[in-house]
Amino acid sequence: MPTTRTAAPSLADRLTGGLYGLLIGDAVGVPYEFHQTASIPAAVDMVPPPGFSRAHRTVPPGTWSDDGAHALCLLSSLLENGRLVPASLGQHLVDWYDHGHFAVDGIVFDVGNQTSDSISALRSGVPAEEAGSAGVHSNGNGSLMRVLPLALWHKGTDAELVADAMLQSRVTHGHERSQVCCALYCLWARRLLHGREDAWEDAVATLRGLLPPASATEDALESHVRPEEIRGGGTGYVVDTLASARMVSRLPRYRDVVLAAIRLGHDTDTTACVAGGVAGVRDGIDGIPLEWRQALRGTELVTPLVAGLLEWHGVA
Repeated sequence: MPTTRTAAPSLADRLTGGLYGLLIGDAVGVPYEFHQTASIPAAVDMVPPPGFSRAHRTVPPGTWSDDGAHALCLLSSLLENGRLVPASLGQHLVDWYDHGHFAVDGIVFDVGNQTSDSISALRSGVPAEEAGSAGVHSNGNGSLMRVLPLALWHKGTDAELVADAMLQSRVTHGHERSQVCCALYCLWARRLLHGREDAWEDAVATLRGLLPPASATEDALESHVRPEEIRGGGTGYVVDTLASARMVSRLPRYRDVVLAAIRLGHDTDTTACVAGGVAGVRDGIDGIPLEWRQALRGTELVTPLVAGLLEWHGVA
């Protein structure tokens, strides 16, 4: 993807940009959620224009939603354990739901039905890796919206990254489409992290080489995700969210990517979160508008996790 930078961001800049990129995209998108494309105002910003009927009216601008909180839950679990432990991730999500863990001001809002059902299953003692429904109608974007920290943290092979991306999805979203979307997104982000211009194409080729022939996951990729078809509509369907993020990520600046994601309407916070995460990896933290970084609430929750991520990679 093209970039306006004259010098490539450092690894530390890309790691930091990815995490803040997803949180800020989420926060900018929150007020516009549930609106059709035609009702999105021309002047989209962190604070919507006067008179706009914003979603979640009691939530102050600059607040991330469940998307950002779940991503922080995943990163915290990874840093605590040094590996992906589904039970730990599941407990973090239960703590988020019950106690506002990693939610700004400790306030939980915008809980997805599939996530709520999965948390109920976790509470009842269902193993974390089996808690997410595997039904074909259980393909919301709840596992995709949180998975970027796995790609930022992971030091293993592509095959190990794919396996972990799929495993973390199963905690809330067990269907093969959700698992494959998480795996492809992580491979894409990993390549952006290392500055590859053909990041998407190489991620697709790599995933095709890793999925077992004639498997349910291969069918999900080729028959449903269809990675060469990258037109998205901003909905909450996991395949559409990934396609939407890929479509708007062709724009050259982080700001443009996030605004284009929001102008698709519908699930604006998650589309902007998923797209903003990869744009933040691509452009680095300095590519994110300073005024949006300053307006983000809850940064005291993020700072120690960023420090831990940079230390994990030896670039603190």
